[in-house]
Formats: sequence, structure tokens, C-alpha cells
Amino acid sequence: MKKIITLTLLLIPLTSHSSEITFGFKSPSFSGVGTGSHYLTIENQEHSRKKSIEDALEAARKAAEREADNTTLAKFIRNLESRIYSQLSKQLVDNMFSNEDAVTFGSFTLEGSTVAYQVKTNDAGEDYIEMRIVDTEGSETIIEIPIGTGNFGSIDSGEDDVAF
Repeated sequence: MKKIITLTLLLIPLTSHSSEITFGFKSPSFSGVGTGSHYLTIENQEHSRKKSIEDALEAARKAAEREADNTTLAKFIRNLESRIYSQLSKQLVDNMFSNEDAVTFGSFTLEGSTVAYQVKTNDAGEDYIEMRIVDTEGSETIIEIPIGTGNFGSIDSGEDDVAF
């Protein structure tokens, strides 16, 4: 038996071949290979996630606003405000342009903006209404409205006017 073991050991080659054991991380965060593109990919994914969340929140907010604006109460309030403003503007026009007891000046405040009007006469002797609107930030708008000019469908002049 000793002879068989000895013979087996003689037949086995004594040289062995081996390579160096090397270890390398596969993640670019650890190995440094392709790190820049890896970080860019991660950044793009994070940005896309944040953007989609922001877009979803914005869409939900707008949907809630639309829903609140379309309630029966909101529609009623808008309609009521519209009718009140219509009546206010009608009364203002009636006061400024009435042929009997026309008001020559006045002012009122509407949602923080001041509206003042006054009948004035220009250098040519024609009357006009000067309306000044001052908003809450202090900017001023001046509107000059002529009074009694134009014929608006009546033919009072002696000239040959064309009837429409």
C-alpha cells in the first residue's frame, strides 16, 4: 500500500499555477470607475421624483380651487356681486349724465380704490367729466368723458346728413 501512495505522489506534478486574488467593488461609489455618470443618474432620478411630486401637488391644489369655485354658493356670490356692481355703475352714470339735477362732483371707495369725478369745462367751453381712479398702491388713472358732444342718431344740423 505504501508503494501505491508513493507511486501516486510521484505521478502528481509538483508545480501548481495560481493567480493573484483581486477584489473590486462593482458600485461606482466605491470603485470610482464611472462615478460621475453614476452620480448624474442618481441626481436625475431624484429630480424627476421631486418634479412629479410637485406637479401632482399643484394639480391637486388647482383641482380643489376649481371645485371650490364651482359650488352653488360661490356661483351665487359671483352673480350677486355682478348685479351689485351693475347697479352701482348704472347709478353713477345716471348721476353724471342726467339732464335734471346732474351731480357735478362726487367720490366713492370700492375695494380700497378711490373713484372721484367732477364736471369741468375745457378751453373751448365744452363740458367734460374728469374721473380719477386711485388704486390701493397709489397709481392713478384719469379718464376724461365728453358731455353733450355728438348727435348719436339724431339729425339736428342743417347739413345734408346721410341717414343710416
